[in-house]
Amino acid sequence: MLLSLRNALLALALALAVLVAVPATGSANPRQVTTFEAPSELLDASTRDRTLDEIRAFGVDRIRQLVYWTSFTARPNAKRKPSFDASNPNAYPAGTWNRLDALLAAATARGIKVQLTLTGPVPTWATSTKRGHLTRPSAKLFGQFATAVGRRYGTQVDMWSIWNEPNQPQFLLPQYRGRTPVSPGLYRNLYRAAVRGLRSTQANKSDAVLIAETSPRGNRNVVHPLAFLRGMTCLNGSYHRTKKCAKLDTQGYAHHAYTTRTGPRFVPPKDDVTIGVLTRLNVALDKAARAKVLPRGLKIYLTEFGIQTTPDRISGVSYAKQAAYRAIAEHIAYVNPKVALFSQYLMRDDKPRKSGYRYGGFETGLRRSNGRKKPSYESFRLPLAVENYGRNDVLWGLVRPYRQRTQVTVHVKPSKKAKWRKLRTVTTSTRGVYGFSARHRKGQSYRVQWTSPTGARFTGPAIGAQ
Repeated sequence: MLLSLRNALLALALALAVLVAVPATGSANPRQVTTFEAPSELLDASTRDRTLDEIRAFGVDRIRQLVYWTSFTARPNAKRKPSFDASNPNAYPAGTWNRLDALLAAATARGIKVQLTLTGPVPTWATSTKRGHLTRPSAKLFGQFATAVGRRYGTQVDMWSIWNEPNQPQFLLPQYRGRTPVSPGLYRNLYRAAVRGLRSTQANKSDAVLIAETSPRGNRNVVHPLAFLRGMTCLNGSYHRTKKCAKLDTQGYAHHAYTTRTGPRFVPPKDDVTIGVLTRLNVALDKAARAKVLPRGLKIYLTEFGIQTTPDRISGVSYAKQAAYRAIAEHIAYVNPKVALFSQYLMRDDKPRKSGYRYGGFETGLRRSNGRKKPSYESFRLPLAVENYGRNDVLWGLVRPYRQRTQVTVHVKPSKKAKWRKLRTVTTSTRGVYGFSARHRKGQSYRVQWTSPTGARFTGPAIGAQ
């Protein structure tokens, strides 16, 4: 049984490799776009331009930026709402929009599109308890904030998303009442108010607005992403019988399909969605479409993703595994017909904390916190996924900076002490994608070289079969 399953997986993998190895005809545009998120650098005037240039050199022409309500409003810690028109961007305190203005201008100058995610934490005066920055935010006031942001950036932004990880307690409270998820209903109201605010401005009427932005796993404090989807769309049993849910106005479903240090093929409990079980989300979205609470044919936008590395010894993997795992994850996303966008979260790792466990942030960057490049820096430019299926390794790769037909040379190294030798030169599809299989040998590794039309040569890191 196990052998036949393995053979079936090998046949499927080889079929996929052959499929992407054959140059496609027609448009040279990629079927799946890449987005990048580097929040610290992109809102910092001293690092913004350099980081945008790096992102553009990778072949990425879209970035995502969170817009925290508390960071872009008047008196966020006050219990009473200040007297100002929150739907008018010109009524906000002087300097409120300076950093976003500069980012949008710099990105536009480089041909980079920007997705803005409007999210909590929220002003204290917008909470139901008038305490903290998370509890039951006012949908009406959030709609006014969305209107203001839409009026200011409507001509510069063509894609929006509403709330970052609303199934997480650090962004929205409460998550549960007893064992019943509460955050899905709160989020639904916030989402609808934000969409009304954005659509009220003429410049945003045709923009794409993404829903959900959910984190991948749940527990007794975090609502599981598929349970969140069901609650948001009133498909969760008794709630569906007592509440009427009209179809939500959305052009895409955003999700953060992070995996664990086990690797991209990790399988979590049934209501979680990591990259290795992404098809669970396909099924859930099709079910919601049949119930007429979400549009049919809704695409998946993986707007935040990364592989955690050392020095985080709890969740992190080695730098070599980061490069290998990230490419496999991108391959999984690429062959899923519903996925429209894949992403990289962080250019540089979060700085270590001064006390407690120092690496409790994100170490998913392509650079270490000190700025030194990890192997993933080059593998992000030339991702190479290598997975072992019995006697064969199946390779899949992408030339991110050149989504046209080109040639790459793949080298092989039979062992650590051996020298690199040429394995094969392959021609990519018109999307810059290629794939093939090679004989597996224990300890063998691969790397890819590509020469750009300008003559610059790039070499990816060594990738072992996973």
